[in-house]
Amino acid sequence: MKEITRQEAAELLKSYDNVAILMHQSPDGDAVGCAYALCTALRRLGKKAQPFCTDPMPSTYSYLTEGYEEQVFEVEKVVSVDLATENLFGKKLSGYCGKVDLCIDHHGSNSGYAACGIIDASAGACAQIVADIIDCMGVTIDPYIADAIFTGITTDTGCFKFSNAKADSFRMAADMIDKGARSVMINRLVFDTKSRERLEAERLALDSMRFYCDGRIATIRVTKEMLRQSGAEESDTEGIASIPRQIAGVQAGITLREKDEGRYKISLRTTDDVDASAICARFGGGGHKAAAGCSIEGTADEVEKQIVQAASEMIESKT
Repeated sequence: MKEITRQEAAELLKSYDNVAILMHQSPDGDAVGCAYALCTALRRLGKKAQPFCTDPMPSTYSYLTEGYEEQVFEVEKVVSVDLATENLFGKKLSGYCGKVDLCIDHHGSNSGYAACGIIDASAGACAQIVADIIDCMGVTIDPYIADAIFTGITTDTGCFKFSNAKADSFRMAADMIDKGARSVMINRLVFDTKSRERLEAERLALDSMRFYCDGRIATIRVTKEMLRQSGAEESDTEGIASIPRQIAGVQAGITLREKDEGRYKISLRTTDDVDASAICARFGGGGHKAAAGCSIEGTADEVEKQIVQAASEMIESKT
């Protein structure tokens, strides 16, 4: 992959038309915010552009996605945002493997699958890179784009609680507020609002919790049966991954989410001295040092045994 600057990425985007913007499966706020902010900027320049994702958009971000005009066209250029590896495309987007023209990402574990890209692992959120590129494109950041960028920053920094929330994240978030981002509403919806179905899904997930490695590893499971019992949607489970790591003494919190039959999506959250990205890379995934993901095939017990073993080896190597 040819690495380029923000200005070079902006010039490329200005030369594109009929653009597909790809997000990773099980999209989070950073992926959604990046995709809709960039799509809006391209449309403001008279381009045709459309966000695409294997999975449905989480209802939490309906303030960005509901009523967003769908454009139908024959794709000429493909851009990915917040997407570290083709393994995270998911089934519906698998046809784009090997066809990405430009990748915009902040994962140090990015596999270099695109023709060219801007990968800045120092950025607290991919949305920060996208905002810089939009500025270089000469597009004014209006309240809608500001909402999208703020969403990306606040979600990927855990409402500015995670170690990736550096000073520049705070500065850009403040700039988005000055430009009209509804920060109070966004933080309330993302962090403080849960449906009854989501709470029931959390209760069922907590009942599945197990501890390993003298309490330094905690796991929970989110199965399709749990979703059926609770009435929750897949998108309702996005924040559950943070629960195991919140327990005192836990250095690695692991969430297993059942996807297609025989496959589980792993979300790993760790303390600063345990590299989540390195653990997930062993299974073809990646992410950040304190938050990463991957997919593993097998039964729930088999998958849990594999990911726990990998996490245990890293934790034990630090002692």
